[in-house]
Amino acid sequence: MCAVAATIPVIALTGYLGAGKTTLLNHVLRQPGARVGVVINDFGELNVDAALVTGQVDEPASIAGGCICCLPDDGGLDEALAKLADPKLGLDAIIVEASGLADPIAVSRLIRYSGVDRVRPGGVVDIIDAAAHFGTVDDGQTPPARYAAASLVVVNKLDQIPEADRDRALKTIGDRVRERNPQAHVVGAIAGRIDPALLYDVTDAGTDDGQLSLRELLVEEAHGADEHPHVHADAVTVVSDGCVDADAVLNVLEEPPAGVYRLKGTIAVRYRDRERRYAVNVVGPTLHVAAAPAKARANSLVAIGTHLDTEAVRARLTEALRPVQGPAPATGVRRLQRYRRLSI
Repeated sequence: MCAVAATIPVIALTGYLGAGKTTLLNHVLRQPGARVGVVINDFGELNVDAALVTGQVDEPASIAGGCICCLPDDGGLDEALAKLADPKLGLDAIIVEASGLADPIAVSRLIRYSGVDRVRPGGVVDIIDAAAHFGTVDDGQTPPARYAAASLVVVNKLDQIPEADRDRALKTIGDRVRERNPQAHVVGAIAGRIDPALLYDVTDAGTDDGQLSLRELLVEEAHGADEHPHVHADAVTVVSDGCVDADAVLNVLEEPPAGVYRLKGTIAVRYRDRERRYAVNVVGPTLHVAAAPAKARANSLVAIGTHLDTEAVRARLTEALRPVQGPAPATGVRRLQRYRRLSI
């Protein structure tokens, strides 16, 4: 089996004007070792910290023409994604920061139906201003349609609400979002401080000479100036050898344990006397399946989310990765192949 190039998740970052998209983006870019490409559009004032992007890619890929969802089909998004998907850059993720006026549903479709090789949808992160949301975005009798596109909703600026009322405010917004989108993962935040591991695979990198890099200096500066807690992501990893039942794995991927936002890994199945290995990635409701590199471990699943019952999650993943003897049932293999066709 030949090696297969890894795909890069493309994450849509949406939110109404002033909700804190750029604040969250700058926080994510400060992650030590982050190799993140950024696509921005030139609508309004942009304050992405250029020092965090310089050295990671030649320059942010900028899309002109206002609201990103209004680009023509042959517009600049595919060109920007193709530039950032160049294997020479070695990026872990690409984040598309959309205008505050952009429709998350339209942004999601542009990414999902991009014709660019080596990229895959990485979810829609919708930022909500906890204090102003119900007076600006959600002011009608029915929940706005934008909720339907979100895989992760970040209820930001909780510090602008009295501390005693924050849990209730977060629950109120979460309940409202789930009226439209029961699968949305909802977290609260202050100053956009969420764990980047919720969005992409974070590389733990540092300098070898004991000197702080520019990025690390910016991280220290940010931590010194901002004492707000950061939303922590939990992770559970399970591995096994041999071949597994594809149906058992897909059942977990299609309905992850409570609190799980991302699932990733590789699985091996035996079909018609041949072992086949697949790479799987789940973000919210989206499941992406591809051929796995030849050197990939037979079976490995990592669940990432918030407030996980780690033992319960571990038990479900362990059961899903239990080795089986003989060929896999044809139903599971057909399900895998169907997802793979949809993922191309």
